[in-house]
Amino acid sequence: MIRGAITQHIDVAQAVLYAFFLFFAGLIIYLRGEDRREGYPLECEATGKKGDRNSLFIPKPKIFRRADGRTILAPAFDEDTRPINAVKAAPFPGAPLEPTGDPLLAGVGPGAYALRSDETEKTHDGRDLLAPLRVATNFAVASEGPNPIGFAVLGADKIRGGVVTDVWVDRSESLLRYYEVSPKDGGAPFLLPANFANVDGRSEVVRVEAVLGEQFAKTPKTRHPDKVTLLEEEKITAFYGAGTLYATAQRAEPLI
Repeated sequence: MIRGAITQHIDVAQAVLYAFFLFFAGLIIYLRGEDRREGYPLECEATGKKGDRNSLFIPKPKIFRRADGRTILAPAFDEDTRPINAVKAAPFPGAPLEPTGDPLLAGVGPGAYALRSDETEKTHDGRDLLAPLRVATNFAVASEGPNPIGFAVLGADKIRGGVVTDVWVDRSESLLRYYEVSPKDGGAPFLLPANFANVDGRSEVVRVEAVLGEQFAKTPKTRHPDKVTLLEEEKITAFYGAGTLYATAQRAEPLI
């Protein structure tokens, strides 16, 4: 008898190989189910018909418990009822969308955003994660770099859109997340995401290539002067993202 043989045609190595095949197939089915807890079932672009919610790979709803005691059910099959402020550039499936109305606020293309919770993100001890320096008084701008407070904010056309009056920090990561800017024509201040800004300490200006100087005034505002909700963050970032393509008519056209 051959060592390791279970029967004349099956041995231990073969059994282990088959067990691995079964395990790997089960793992793939499990992972493909878990990654469908958000964004599914899919919707057919041409007909608007939604996929089968009870199909093989759509998992059963699971309860996720948050740190604040609330629960979230996923998948919840919540539908996005927002109107699509765009029209298709061509009739075939997958054709690009052309925004209608103000492209910076249409919420499509690089300006699209998710419907996140309309409440502030919290630290582990319950404080607002993001706060201006006037509130987060235990933070300060690093002395190794320029302090942008008081710097002029310029758009891609070099036109001044406002002045930096404060900076907002991430209390957990100890980094700068937003510049608070007072518009040049007065009115409520707005937030400028740090990753869309280039601070020039020598010239004492903050340059923004995403939008033009006159477009800063359209930046979505926060309800509270010292707080920014997750949904407000989405809208603010989406506004500047839209500007990278729609700030000027030339940006939306091909290079050649």
